[in-house]
Amino acid sequence: MIEPLVFAGPEGAITVTASALAQLVAGMAETVEGARVRRPRRTVELAHGDGRASVTVELSVEHGVPLPGVARSVQERVAEAVVAVSGLEVGGVDVEIAEVA
Repeated sequence: MIEPLVFAGPEGAITVTASALAQLVAGMAETVEGARVRRPRRTVELAHGDGRASVTVELSVEHGVPLPGVARSVQERVAEAVVAVSGLEVGGVDVEIAEVA
């Protein structure tokens, strides 16, 4: 389960919900050609603390697509997106290819 991300400041708090974080990760993973986040179980995990985040995403990849290349592209895009929206340093993005369809 993903914990919400809370930014506290003198003006108040900003909360990025677990659902929004999961949608961000899934959306970025699916921008890679041939990659889809597994359904009906959308499997995305994001842990954060001390200014760092780690992400795990479970994919279905199209048959015939080079698996290591897809996984590396997903890692890069997800990490860039998490940094851009949260400012957290990304310690790692673990990709599990659970299905070739």
